[in-house]
Amino acid sequence: MSTMNLIRAEAARATEPAPRFTDLLAAEWVKLRSLRSTYWLLALASLVAIVINVNAVHSDLTYLDNPPPPLPGVPPDRYDPLFHGLSLIAGYLMAIAAGSLGAITVFGEYTTGMIRTTFAAVPDRRGVIAAKVVLIGGITALAGAVVSTVSFFTTNAMLASRHVGLSVTEGVSLQAVLGYAAIVPVCALIGMALGAVLRHATGSIVSLVLLLFILPLMFGGDRYRWLNEIGSHLPMATVNRLTYNPDSRTTISKWAPSVLDSWITMGVWALASVAVTVIVVRRRDV
Repeated sequence: MSTMNLIRAEAARATEPAPRFTDLLAAEWVKLRSLRSTYWLLALASLVAIVINVNAVHSDLTYLDNPPPPLPGVPPDRYDPLFHGLSLIAGYLMAIAAGSLGAITVFGEYTTGMIRTTFAAVPDRRGVIAAKVVLIGGITALAGAVVSTVSFFTTNAMLASRHVGLSVTEGVSLQAVLGYAAIVPVCALIGMALGAVLRHATGSIVSLVLLLFILPLMFGGDRYRWLNEIGSHLPMATVNRLTYNPDSRTTISKWAPSVLDSWITMGVWALASVAVTVIVVRRRDV
């Protein structure tokens, strides 16, 4: 009798409709909401990043109101609202927060063993990963857009009375705002890939820090072109190039990639990260 019940249960399961992608998204959203520390971390990082950018420009107002006397033979300094209003420090903070969130959503399930329950309920591993990618990518893209947009318009509104502010349609402003926002979901996808490969909290976060912040220090300078080429195609180098203001006195490497090249590089990092996550999760046992 028990055998017949088992057969009936298997037959009923086989006739059940496959879960829709919206159902997978809802399930991933429930998982994310159950870990309050994850989305609070991203929200707090976004707020701190905006404060860093606004404070950087606010601190410069005294300098703008009382500029130092020009030195003989030295052209007067030209204030760059993009460099100060979309600062690297705030960008790095958002990158590590988004990357950590992406890694946690993957290695967290392996650490707790919930991944077995997930794949038992939904054997389609590609569908599960696709739902994670869409959810985490969408949330971090929203966070990046908020930080980038609020920082740009707030800081340039502060600078308008000093006649050094920029409009979003002026120069490379729109490109800088989009690039500053786009790197956030890219770093989240990179974090997911590292979490899938390493399946370890410390290892994933340390690897993320090495990739985003330590490796660029090793590949730079203008002495060796091949070193510069490698460094310019690392994730954070792309946003540095996209937020560069050619109208300022700031200089970039003579081998710096083009704007199109930086956009392509950013897209390749995102697609490669998704591919690695899908391949590793599909082929490795839980």
